[in-house]
Amino acid sequence: MKYEPVKVKGERVWRTYIGGGMIGCLHGEEMTEDGHFPEEWMYSVTRAINAGREALTEGLCRIDDHSGTTLKQLIEKDPKAILGKDHVEKWGVTPGVLIKIIDSLERLTVQAHPDKQMAEKLFQSRFGKTECWHILGTRKGLEDKPCIYLGFREGITRQDWISCFEAQDYDRMLSLLNRIEVEEGETYLVRGGVPHAIGPGCMMIEIQEPTDFTIRVEKVTPSGFEIDDRMCHQGLGFQKMFDCFAYTGKNEEQIRKESCIQAEELEWRGGKRYRLVGYDHTPCFQMEKLEIASSCELEGEGVFCCLYVLSGKGTLKTDTRNYRVRQGTQFFVPAESGKYWIGIEDFEPVILLKLYGPE
Repeated sequence: MKYEPVKVKGERVWRTYIGGGMIGCLHGEEMTEDGHFPEEWMYSVTRAINAGREALTEGLCRIDDHSGTTLKQLIEKDPKAILGKDHVEKWGVTPGVLIKIIDSLERLTVQAHPDKQMAEKLFQSRFGKTECWHILGTRKGLEDKPCIYLGFREGITRQDWISCFEAQDYDRMLSLLNRIEVEEGETYLVRGGVPHAIGPGCMMIEIQEPTDFTIRVEKVTPSGFEIDDRMCHQGLGFQKMFDCFAYTGKNEEQIRKESCIQAEELEWRGGKRYRLVGYDHTPCFQMEKLEIASSCELEGEGVFCCLYVLSGKGTLKTDTRNYRVRQGTQFFVPAESGKYWIGIEDFEPVILLKLYGPE
């Protein structure tokens, strides 16, 4: 049976930090209010972990057809055709990836996520949380230029980091990390174990392994929100959680060289195609950017992919349906998808991200 691309809609998710106002603009709305829903989870079959909100099912993406069907339910009906036979045999009935929009008004708390080995050891999970950030834009008029904090500086020890945590010395915590100013269009790979924090004013697409294991070392956010202990240590306790950090110090030049990925142009008859992060960088996911200047024919590739429209207007046409596309439109393309076509309007290219799960 041949499937067709499925239009999906993201799910706004509660987080400890403040932001999200710019996400509405991506969907053609006015600037919306910033608050505790600063992320939109897309193509997600992963539940968010939020202390005090365990009774809520947050984070699951739904099909955009008013049926209420989740992407998880769709996949479970025919996983090999939806995800790909080889994918299911290797990874099971899960896409093995989570994609988000993040819009930070304030700096996120300093944190790290386990790599695969530590996730298996501490959480009995096949997936850690290596992630990648593609900067969509930055807020204007802030006191400081938008930045990220990434990786320990040289000379750090585990005991130094524990001492900062015990003192809750936030200024010193930040001083032990590399501060990197970011620009629209840049892409950063953040491997499991690497400490980091997204600074204020950053809006990005994040592609990551499909877990929500976040080890936080700050007990209070910059805006004054007190974080539940379990949201800090994820059930590990305040000593064991320090196993999740990689205590390898690097200077800013080394971090940029290792983490800031340069786009690679690829051959493609449909227009311009760039690899933003590939399986040669990490086996966890792949992200490409397509620039479609006229009508373009695509079809399933034996593995699923996700399409996110960055800009432009047009139509995605299948054998049975026509979908309008614009900034923020999202499609899930099954592995066994028939041909589909993307056309443009007003001579303006349609620019989209094409995102893949694990290798």
